[in-house]
Amino acid sequence: MLPTLLSPASLEACFARDYTGAQVRFRHACDRHEHSVYHEFVYSQNGPDNHKLLTATCRLGAPDAKRLLVLQSATHGVEGFAGSAIQIDCLDLLHQYKLPNGIAVLMIHALNPYGFAWLRRVNETGIDLNRNFIDFTRPLPVNTGYAELADALLPADPQAMAQADAKLAEARHTLGQTAYELAVSGGQYTFADGLFYGGQAASQSRLYLEEIFQQHNLARCEQVAVLDIHTGLGPYGYGELICDHPPGSVGAHWAREVYGPSVTEPALGTSTSVPKLGLVDYYWQEQLGDRVSFVTLEFGTYSVAEMFNVLRRDHILHRSPVDWTAPETQQVKAAIRKFFYPEQPDWQEMILLRGRQVIRQALQGLQELK
Repeated sequence: MLPTLLSPASLEACFARDYTGAQVRFRHACDRHEHSVYHEFVYSQNGPDNHKLLTATCRLGAPDAKRLLVLQSATHGVEGFAGSAIQIDCLDLLHQYKLPNGIAVLMIHALNPYGFAWLRRVNETGIDLNRNFIDFTRPLPVNTGYAELADALLPADPQAMAQADAKLAEARHTLGQTAYELAVSGGQYTFADGLFYGGQAASQSRLYLEEIFQQHNLARCEQVAVLDIHTGLGPYGYGELICDHPPGSVGAHWAREVYGPSVTEPALGTSTSVPKLGLVDYYWQEQLGDRVSFVTLEFGTYSVAEMFNVLRRDHILHRSPVDWTAPETQQVKAAIRKFFYPEQPDWQEMILLRGRQVIRQALQGLQELK
């Protein structure tokens, strides 16, 4: 029998069972590098195991490096299993392979630690962090499509789910899949307990990201490549590179030059993702302009319809205080965990191998930059 591409021990070393295990492994992998710079940003909340929650950073390479690769995980909490594993794997590989001169790597581990620990896509206040990066000094965007579907997405009476599902199916048929996804997941700023809610102000995680940006003086970089690792959209195990830079922009061009034709663009309709409001991408673009190329590395799991359903169940559960040990809670959490983290060796192997490929491409692109 042919051997597996990655050993079971390699997968076990990278993929943790929960947020606390992921954080411990990440810290250990960082500490193994003699000249790494590690920092923690602590939240007031604890996880279900009562451990503290934190976003951690680890930087490798020359302090004055002007070219930087950023690996970011758990923007969407429960999606952090894959991103954390890729970061840990990368840290281990960098024991064997030296970084090119003039290039540094910055890991941002668990940008949304609450969602990672509590198996939610949102943060401690119900905010979808990847809809939170808008200018809150201006009038908030209005998503009329979501407003029309809000009661069906999260019915007040959970016993009315069948009727709500019928209304959603009718809307999907009438609008078409793309328009339906735009209405549901494009971002909304009205329903605080709803899906894909962007908030009324900057979240704690956003403020920490802004602090990280200042702490590492990223404004002085001449080129930054950001890989934000997500799961849930697309074919099972496939790592799609999604570029939300404006079509034809320098950032979009650099992404295609570095990662090749596999790069997709929501604005052009070539991606499994539809255009969205308030993405973390936009913060990096605002700060660095043409000096950043930000792509989302999105690993597929199951269908969009199933994703909406597990998120709906989770939001309905969290309308009231949650008993973590209750059977209903564990059932809902098992479903959302399985959707965003199919804990199967083949899926895990695909994630690490694609992660290595894209990281190699990014480092090569930074090295060859003229």
